[in-house]
Amino acid sequence: MAATTSRALDLLSLLQSHRQWSGAELAERLQVTARTLRRDIERLRELGYRIDATRGSAGGYRLVAGSQLPPLLLNDEEAVTIAIGLRTAATQGIVDGEQTSLSALAKFEQVLPSGLRERVNALADYVRPQPSRTEPVSSELLGQLALACRDGERVRFHYVSANGVESRRRVDPHSLVAADRHWFLVCWDLDREDWRTFRIDRVSRLLRTGVRSSARKLPAADAAEFVAAAAASIRKRFTADVIIHLPIESMRKRFGVWSNDAVAVDDESTRWPITGESFETMLYSIMWVPAGVRYELRGSPEFLAFAREAAERMREAVNAHA
Repeated sequence: MAATTSRALDLLSLLQSHRQWSGAELAERLQVTARTLRRDIERLRELGYRIDATRGSAGGYRLVAGSQLPPLLLNDEEAVTIAIGLRTAATQGIVDGEQTSLSALAKFEQVLPSGLRERVNALADYVRPQPSRTEPVSSELLGQLALACRDGERVRFHYVSANGVESRRRVDPHSLVAADRHWFLVCWDLDREDWRTFRIDRVSRLLRTGVRSSARKLPAADAAEFVAAAAASIRKRFTADVIIHLPIESMRKRFGVWSNDAVAVDDESTRWPITGESFETMLYSIMWVPAGVRYELRGSPEFLAFAREAAERMREAVNAHA
């Protein structure tokens, strides 16, 4: 049922682009059969959306201009879910998001029965979503990017990377994803010729080009999975090896699940790879080496220099109280 509902929403989004779609185009976009597409069209009509269908080579489906939003009928569970969504949206890093979301929640409460209003008020008082850690994102920028994703329209923008370098980007947008208290744009980067994710709080000077982009298959089950994989890759940006002077079986007994990636060097030593988004997090990994076990660090000159400096600072701190 969840997949069917999601597909119906995707179909409605395509129809709302105010153009006529052939059945073949819609079926290809949604990756469904013609029969399934017809069922989804009928489901939207039953909900109150007026969708015209014309036959022939020039025919297709079109959402009738001026269609009114069907009546919003909610059961108790749906009403509470909307209240949770509005409360959470208040902290999702959108400019004026808190004021707008809480204002909408207050209006929503006014039309609820008294018993249900108590549940919603409890949510407002006691649900504490974690706030965004970044600069708030303009709802206008999110809206323009969402339209570009929907219409398959190429865009240009300026982007500031994590290390402060600004660049100009040309991309074919695919999806917007809210993850880890950030907003991300998933897109095909035309200059890098690869899929990329961009944090939207680092995007500026967006320009919609009016150029239709080519349909491409995302190398993941969905956009959220792609963002999660990209984030995991960033977290493991740095790598190094710890040579443990223990046979691999002994090392596994001491380290448990943390030794899953370890490999034997010889009968007396084991190579344990460590990764991290920073040198600091990589040094934290070494804290798992038990006292009395000898080991060596092998990695980039920069990481080894950082480790030496950290060890010296620690030695000075201990000696200061000797």
